[in-house]
Amino acid sequence: MATLEKIRSRGALLVIFIGIALLAFIVGDFLNSGATYFGRSRETIAEIDGESIHYTEYAAALDQMTEVYKIETGQTDLNEEIMDQLHASVWENLINERLLAREAEKMGIAVSPEELSDYLIGNNTHPLILQRRVFADESGRFNRNLLIRFLSSLDQPASNNEMKSQIDQAKNYWKFWEKTVKTDILQQKYNTLLAKSIAVNKLDAKASYDAAKSTLDLNYIVQPYYNIPDSAVSVSNVEIKKRYNEQKEQFKQEDSRSIDYVSFDIKPQQEDFEEVEAWINRLSEEFKTSNEDIAGLVNSNSDVIYKGQGYTLFTIRPSLKDFAFEGKKGDVMGPVFENDTYTMARIMETGIVASDSVKIRHIFLVGDATAKSDSIVAAIRRGSNFADLARRFSAIPQTAANGGEIGWIQEGMSHVDKEISEPAFSKAVNEVFTVKNDQGVQIIQIMEKSPARKKVKIAILERKVTPSSRTYSKIYNNAKQFAANSKDAAAFSKLAEDSSYFVRPGEVFKATRKVGAIPQSRQLVRWAFEHEKGDVSDVFDCGNQFVVAVVTDVKEKGYRSLESVSDQLKAELLKEKKGDMIVKNITERQSSSLSDLATSLNVEVKDATGVNFDSYQFGGAGFEPAVIGRASTMEAENTLSSPIKGNAGVYVLQLSAKQGNESAFDEKSEAIKIESRMAYALPFQLQQTLRAKAEIVDNRLNFY
Repeated sequence: MATLEKIRSRGALLVIFIGIALLAFIVGDFLNSGATYFGRSRETIAEIDGESIHYTEYAAALDQMTEVYKIETGQTDLNEEIMDQLHASVWENLINERLLAREAEKMGIAVSPEELSDYLIGNNTHPLILQRRVFADESGRFNRNLLIRFLSSLDQPASNNEMKSQIDQAKNYWKFWEKTVKTDILQQKYNTLLAKSIAVNKLDAKASYDAAKSTLDLNYIVQPYYNIPDSAVSVSNVEIKKRYNEQKEQFKQEDSRSIDYVSFDIKPQQEDFEEVEAWINRLSEEFKTSNEDIAGLVNSNSDVIYKGQGYTLFTIRPSLKDFAFEGKKGDVMGPVFENDTYTMARIMETGIVASDSVKIRHIFLVGDATAKSDSIVAAIRRGSNFADLARRFSAIPQTAANGGEIGWIQEGMSHVDKEISEPAFSKAVNEVFTVKNDQGVQIIQIMEKSPARKKVKIAILERKVTPSSRTYSKIYNNAKQFAANSKDAAAFSKLAEDSSYFVRPGEVFKATRKVGAIPQSRQLVRWAFEHEKGDVSDVFDCGNQFVVAVVTDVKEKGYRSLESVSDQLKAELLKEKKGDMIVKNITERQSSSLSDLATSLNVEVKDATGVNFDSYQFGGAGFEPAVIGRASTMEAENTLSSPIKGNAGVYVLQLSAKQGNESAFDEKSEAIKIESRMAYALPFQLQQTLRAKAEIVDNRLNFY
């Protein structure tokens, strides 16, 4: 009871204390959950009408498409340009898939598992599957059996890490095409459904027929707008603002930044050339006279590795051709200097006649299957089909599906093991040999060899002059000093001018991955969006150059400002007013002869032939839709049209000849023609409409 009294006596204090504790608990819980929320927000790479796309989804899609590209092209090292294209493709795919899925769900459109299976492995195989080289036989044609065997190999248990990696890669490859086919089927259904909702009626067909029914030959004169000086016309700010409000929807813009930048090329200096020249002079005598380890000397010093490979007339560089094939063993050339490179060459062996490339295929056996290697080799030598055995036993799904074919290898290829290349080049076509290592056993057969050619073995001692660390530091310090002294945009411009640095302008958007021709410049785009107008950057290391930039303008998503389009609108209004003046001048002359009118206006009479309502341009005058539209209504020959305000000036037309379409109106054929045009344009228009209506937030700049 005493304790209870104490609690009661201190009730008010306890209420405050408990309240504070409870508040702390709630706030703490909010902050913890908020941290999770804001963390998730920071991990969102895109939003489509409020639906988030996590950056891991984008990253996984990018990795998948990169692997598919490597498999499809056979390339392993992808340059910056290709990676930029892959980034753009992944982004477009993610956005389009989301928009399509949402629309398809609204309309009740779907692709059933049975339908997808039919397009993937059934009787209606999709063109995207038919076109894959992985499923083509030796004649280059699609082979369904190869596809089935490829899919079966995906379920094969992996006996080692390399095999697991190969199977995972193959699974990823298949998942990509499976998803792509499903999306394409869904897209076709969506397009077809909407296309069927658009009908071509008789009036449409008749209008299309009439548009091309008559072909006109015309004479014309044009009074250009530039004949009237701008000073003769006045445009008020009120008129400009009124036109801006009328056309505001035309001035929508995305987030962008305008920048000026100066680049400092990282190029070798004089001392770098002198250093490499001294290097080759120092080694020159040993290279010329040594009879011991030339390969060791070259490979520890030269940019060109010597592996005893032979060169043919087709594979040797042009500058060495005469020396290599007209000299004798032991002859030495150089040192010579060309293209910033010092070179010496020594003939090591002549009189060689051999192939320079070999086409091979293999069967890769792992685990318990390696015990079958001898019996498989024996079966091949007895005449068994190598390709069938590869599809049955080989552990590499990609090559197994193609009968074990690896393709052509060239002598001296760095990624081909000597255990494979040396016997491959020394053995005859159809011969079989095995290579054993910790991973398993490879059974390799020579499929083809290029024609034997005369070869020469030469060792090349070479070094390209590149910027040294001293040069690198010197150029960096120049760039750093320029950045440090450019406190604002005005200082940036003045210092660049005083230092004779070339200032390049650029406009970048959030999706921009490369500024101008500067490699590795995505970082510059990110910086521009994180800074304000007038801010000057530090030095960016962009591979082969340093870059310093200044933000010259900031454009936020929405509408371009009146000030930014004022000159454009003023020019438009000036042209309209000049047109009114020219029309009035021509009308007041009341001329009934085109030649007389041309003389009085001091212009020449021109001609435009074969004009009809479907024409894209008017004779040699270019794109003039208003003139073409008026011309198509002219009936009487040798009569003049009223003045027509076109894009380049004011026109007056005279019909000289009219040829009619002799074919009768065929409603069905005209409808088919219109539907064909619509079917071609509709998919793109639908996609653009969906994109325009969606609220898309692009956060890629935060990650890539």
